[in-house]
Amino acid sequence: MGNRWTRSGSSLSLLPERQSSGHRGEDRDSDNDSLDGLGRREDIAEFPYVEFTGRDSITCPTCQGTGRIPSGQVNELVALIPYSDQRLQPQRTKLYVVLSVVVCLLASALVAFFLFPRSVVVVDDGIRSVTVRFDHSNQRVLMNMTSTLNFSNPNFFSVLVQSVNCQVLYMKTVIGTQQLDNTTTILPLSERQVNYTVSVEIGSSAAYV
Repeated sequence: MGNRWTRSGSSLSLLPERQSSGHRGEDRDSDNDSLDGLGRREDIAEFPYVEFTGRDSITCPTCQGTGRIPSGQVNELVALIPYSDQRLQPQRTKLYVVLSVVVCLLASALVAFFLFPRSVVVVDDGIRSVTVRFDHSNQRVLMNMTSTLNFSNPNFFSVLVQSVNCQVLYMKTVIGTQQLDNTTTILPLSERQVNYTVSVEIGSSAAYV
């Protein structure tokens, strides 16, 4: 029950043998439990995959319930994601679609507005000068009339004028023509003036005199 002192001064344990044997049994039980735990882990690791199908489930058609797929099909198979998965329902999808449509319509309208061709406006600015000469021998009048045309470009791009054909009318009769073949460039949203001179001949043999 206690310590017993001997003549040499050393102490001896007087614990009963049952108690010491009990400690030995507990040590053996703990060792057995640890061995059993390791054995269970090994058994679980070696336990094959089993798919338990019930009334509300079906066997996987890819792995046939084995839980494994051939290594050659890794890059050929697609993971099955439930339709109700949150990843398949991104937020603000309708907002993004509406914004994309609005941006596309706005871009199309701007492109059509800036690139749609408009007619070039040509306005006669009147006669600048007139030179008159009398040919008494042939009984005719020769006139050189200089006039100005105003070209207005309402487009957002440059316009190239390659040829201009002018006619002078007197009582619905053409008495003079002039063609300008010089190339003229009109800048976007700008105006430009072009001067031209038409020679007119009036004689006694003309029907309008």
